[in-house]
Amino acid sequence: MIGTAYAQAAGGAAGGSELLSFLPMIGIFVIFYFLLIRPQQKRAKEQKAMLEALQKGDEVVTAGGVVGRVTKLDDNYVTLAVGGGTEIGFQRNAVTALLPKGSLKQL
Repeated sequence: MIGTAYAQAAGGAAGGSELLSFLPMIGIFVIFYFLLIRPQQKRAKEQKAMLEALQKGDEVVTAGGVVGRVTKLDDNYVTLAVGGGTEIGFQRNAVTALLPKGSLKQL
């Protein structure tokens, strides 16, 4: 019932074939690094520098889309004047963009 099974000798692996089998994986990692990881790290560094450089009187946009002028700064919090004498407190990392001076007058 059971047919004859023939064993094949394992082919001797050449030293270079192991390296060639990992080359596509190495290439994909390099591409991911330059297209995804590196730009994200650069953007995070710019965001951190912008948050550290915030000053009273700067005009900013928050992550929720609120536009206002910085009135108070703390280590972790920022207070924005949004118009009509209204001030709102936000976490400092909620500030996503610094607007050019005079932007609020145009709104």
